[in-house]
Amino acid sequence: MAASDTVIAGFLLSGGNESDANAGRLLLETLDPRETTVDLAMDRAYSDDLTRMTVWSLRYNPVVPPKRNRKKPWGHDAEAYRKRNEVERFFRRLKTYRAVATRYDKLDLMFSAFIWLACICILLRSVNTP
Repeated sequence: MAASDTVIAGFLLSGGNESDANAGRLLLETLDPRETTVDLAMDRAYSDDLTRMTVWSLRYNPVVPPKRNRKKPWGHDAEAYRKRNEVERFFRRLKTYRAVATRYDKLDLMFSAFIWLACICILLRSVNTP
């Protein structure tokens, strides 16, 4: 993926006892519709119909396997879905920062600021790595 293909939309903080799908839809709705269709790799937690329709309306192609208990499963691009591990590896790097992994700061503002700082540090490390 070229640097020009990367889209950073941000993040939302939600409660630990809430579904990620609702926050994910809110975050998706902040994006502008695209002119061309590109793949968007998502976790099975986001495989509900409402989230997939939101993704399609923004001209993204949802790459997500259906949940195993789905009555009418759909096909998905398994090769494109494998690229989702890049996102998982990023979260692993993000959680190496103790303040992020343990939610050390109780104020949302301070916690969000540290997440951005950790993201900047991860980006700078990746740029300086030969």
